[in-house]
Amino acid sequence: MAHERKTSGARTHRAGAFDVRAIIALLLGIYGVVLLVMGIGFTSEADLERAAGVNINLWTGLALTVAALLFVAWARWRPILVPDDEAEQEQAG
Repeated sequence: MAHERKTSGARTHRAGAFDVRAIIALLLGIYGVVLLVMGIGFTSEADLERAAGVNINLWTGLALTVAALLFVAWARWRPILVPDDEAEQEQAG
C-alpha cells in the first residue's frame, strides 16, 4: 500500500474513508454548501428583516464549510494508523 508505515515492528495503514473525521467533514461540508447556496441565492428581504439584517444562512454555511475543511486538514495531517491484520501479514510473509 502507498500509505504503509513501519512502527515498532508492526505494519500499519491509514484508516482512510473509515476515519470518523472524514464522515463528519462530509456532513458538515454538505450542510455548509446547501446553506451557502440558500444564503447567496434564496434569501429574501423579509428573511433579512427577521434576522436583524444578518444573512444567517450565508454566515452559518461559511462557518460549516470552514469547519469541514479543518476536519479534512486534521485527518490528512494526523492520520489514524490501523495495524494490518495478522493473517494478511502471514500471507505476505
